[in-house]
Amino acid sequence: MAPPALLIRTARELWHCQWRQLMGGLGPADDQGRYRRPASPFTTLPPVPDDAGEPGAHVLIVGRSCPWAHRAALVHSLRGLAATIELLVVDPDPQAGRWRFSEPFEGCDTLAALYQRSGAARGTRATVPVLWSRRQGKVVVGESARLIELLDLWPSPSPLRLDPPERHEAIRRWRERLQSAVNDGVYRCGFARNQAAYDDAEADFWQTLEAAEETLQAQAAGIPTPQPMGNLNSAQPDPAGTSAGAGSAEREQPSGDPQGPASPGGPWLAGGPTPSLADVQLFTTLVRLELVYGPLFGVSRRPLWQLPAIWDWRRRFHALPGVAATCFPEAWRRDYFGALFPLHPSGIIPAGPDLASLLSAMPPSNPLATSPLAEAPQP
Repeated sequence: MAPPALLIRTARELWHCQWRQLMGGLGPADDQGRYRRPASPFTTLPPVPDDAGEPGAHVLIVGRSCPWAHRAALVHSLRGLAATIELLVVDPDPQAGRWRFSEPFEGCDTLAALYQRSGAARGTRATVPVLWSRRQGKVVVGESARLIELLDLWPSPSPLRLDPPERHEAIRRWRERLQSAVNDGVYRCGFARNQAAYDDAEADFWQTLEAAEETLQAQAAGIPTPQPMGNLNSAQPDPAGTSAGAGSAEREQPSGDPQGPASPGGPWLAGGPTPSLADVQLFTTLVRLELVYGPLFGVSRRPLWQLPAIWDWRRRFHALPGVAATCFPEAWRRDYFGALFPLHPSGIIPAGPDLASLLSAMPPSNPLATSPLAEAPQP
């Protein structure tokens, strides 16, 4: 027997009220229903420490499911920093909404306790990634955009630089636009409180990917491409942990329609023969698209293979040495679907595509299958 219509309406109204309260704890929103991320501590970019080249002097703390921590892990891997910076993985504790250490670290069981040891107030959101100094006994930096900039300056046996001076402006402009429209954009879709907020975020996401597609196609053809403009320094602190390890988002920045100087050309987003911090930022979102963001956050208007240059770019980036080892698709799906209760109350983890097969696939209609991009040099 079907339940009475009045009961159904009442249940829906009560659930919607509860949903809004739960979403307020998961991700704050403005008065127009648009997701906003509160500020975090430890956001200043410091100089490279004097003991940066000393083995074991610093620890990079990351969570496998967090895309912001994934950025730092990628730079750590691509630049070969394992000899001087220890990598420490924390686990999500969705019941308590925090990150915890599998074994006590510096006398702390949780990341929140480590934050407090560095002077953060009790109740401060403790997020990953974090760079910790053993000698100073404190957090060096805890905001992902600044942290990856510091890691790019870190002494390394690798000649690879992800923000070289000759491409800095192109990289900066792309990072700025990606931060608001793509990296934060998927969370603006998933955490939107109403249809208008979702529609704006979803449109911004795909418009930015289309711009990246045009840039990559033009660079494959040897055509200089203008870069988006904006102000990266307006970024507010990012990232995650308090939403049970399922990642988080940095504060929105203006994406900017004006165009900056043309990129120097090359197979990567900001031009050049090697990837950059802009590629790192784009990859950590797009590698999760089909597995998490599409089905859970509603970012699924079109399959990514319809953007063939981006599809090929993602495949090439994943094939770079050390990149695949930073990807943990099982942890992503478990922590997103299992922990974000307001978005997925059942906690059931749905089946999804195999990541390696997905990223190595070449759509039959892909015009880049025999293009210069397919054989781009690796760092």
